[in-house]
Amino acid sequence: MPAAPPSSTAEAPLGRRSGAAIPDLPPARPSARPPGVRTLRRALARVSAMDRAVLRLYLLTRVGMWAVAYCTGWLFTGDGRSTEAPSVLSRWQQWDWAHFQRIAQDGYFPGPGLVGGDRPDNREAFFPGFPLLLRAVHLVVADWAAAGLLISFAAGAVAVSALARIARLDTGDQRAGGRAVLFLLLSPCEVFLAAGYTEALFLALALPCWLAARRGNWPLAAVLACLATGVRISGLFLAAALVVQFLACGREQRRWSRLPWLALPALPALLYSWYLHARTGDWMAWKHAQERGWYREFHAPWVAWRNTWHGAFSHDQSTTYALLFQAELLAMAVGVLLLCVLLRRRRWAEAAYVGLSLWALGTSYWYMSIPRASLLWWPLWVLLARWSLRRPWLKDAYLGIAAPLMTVLAIAFTSGRWAG
Repeated sequence: MPAAPPSSTAEAPLGRRSGAAIPDLPPARPSARPPGVRTLRRALARVSAMDRAVLRLYLLTRVGMWAVAYCTGWLFTGDGRSTEAPSVLSRWQQWDWAHFQRIAQDGYFPGPGLVGGDRPDNREAFFPGFPLLLRAVHLVVADWAAAGLLISFAAGAVAVSALARIARLDTGDQRAGGRAVLFLLLSPCEVFLAAGYTEALFLALALPCWLAARRGNWPLAAVLACLATGVRISGLFLAAALVVQFLACGREQRRWSRLPWLALPALPALLYSWYLHARTGDWMAWKHAQERGWYREFHAPWVAWRNTWHGAFSHDQSTTYALLFQAELLAMAVGVLLLCVLLRRRRWAEAAYVGLSLWALGTSYWYMSIPRASLLWWPLWVLLARWSLRRPWLKDAYLGIAAPLMTVLAIAFTSGRWAG
């Protein structure tokens, strides 16, 4: 009896060897997503859960800050009887922003007829890093205010991500990263991180710099500190902290061949001083501009405290200035307490950074900009995060006090009432 034909299913694997034709497979379906979307999805997949939580919090607080600016424009317009509100972008064009925009537009020494050309406006007091970046972004974003806000928005995202990593590295606790960012984003002067000012950009360079130093990557830390110095003179305080950290770290991270890198952060200050000297004949023109415009000539620390106290409580100043002087005194007290804690914990590098900042700001005729400078004291936010993990009530106390103050100061800034 002839054998039955083999089952096609059973013989399918033998088809290639038996010479049987193999039916063509259907063509692969093309991906519905363009390559750019796939690249973005892969990048987002590499973002940790902590990063996503931190960036979500950052975005939500940006929305809240813009809501404050929008409402301020409607509530504090002229004599209160106007039927039209100013644009929300105009709410951010306050105080130092005018200097940054003028430098980006016209440089430090504009010709006759330009703003600042006929009379000095002390724009030399501001380092060129932020105005240079502002000019570059303005090539793409036509509105100057929008360009400045975009810089701060992007820089702030980098800063909070780096702060979360520093807090996690210092405490060994994943929760500390989110706590440190929360305390920073709800701090009383947080409005300056959202505005087109230098604080967000400086932190976006300084915090990754410190993270690189903690990991022993000294060339990267030096380059980032160099860029930070181009934004603010505080970069030199950061450079000093790097030197202390280098000397204090273990042998496995300290390679003496890397020490010359730590001189790099002084380069922007030297180049800027050389540029001003070439135009004015004054090597310290930026410092003298600060003295002319903001009374930053040297005084003993107790004299500066006394003058600030007098401005806060003697009723010689307007109520707005008096309140800000009170905030300066409180910020100085917090800074000194922070310095003492860092010294007690033998955190020598962070203590050097905070101590130099307090010395620079606390030896003028009176205190000015110390609350803003507290945003840059990352050890403060890390310490608060550490303490709040052991004492949960601290988080509630901080949010209950700091968040309302943040709203009040945000309204003061966006309404043009920050200093008078």
